[in-house]
Amino acid sequence: MAVFRVQKTQNYTIMSNHHLRNKTLSLKAKGLLSLMLSLPEDWDYTTRGLASICKEGVDSVCATVRELEAAGYIIRRRIRDKNGQMRGMEYTVLEQPQPPEQGP
Repeated sequence: MAVFRVQKTQNYTIMSNHHLRNKTLSLKAKGLLSLMLSLPEDWDYTTRGLASICKEGVDSVCATVRELEAAGYIIRRRIRDKNGQMRGMEYTVLEQPQPPEQGP
């Protein structure tokens, strides 16, 4: 068996293999989560922002984000202004899944 090694000197990402070994995630979800983990914290994590650097469109990215959210790898929280108007979404991207919060 051939072994390939890449010299890592710059511009690489270190992440957990957990999501890559998770058999319940689609390849698309594994790839998107890997991409999201490689981005800086101040990146535009909206579906439009993510679609701008992917081949897939906004709808496909949105469906994949929902898959990752259901699996516990992404937590989304709506951000509202003082008047209660929705102003955006806050994303928490996790290397290890977190069980979804149980509602009352």
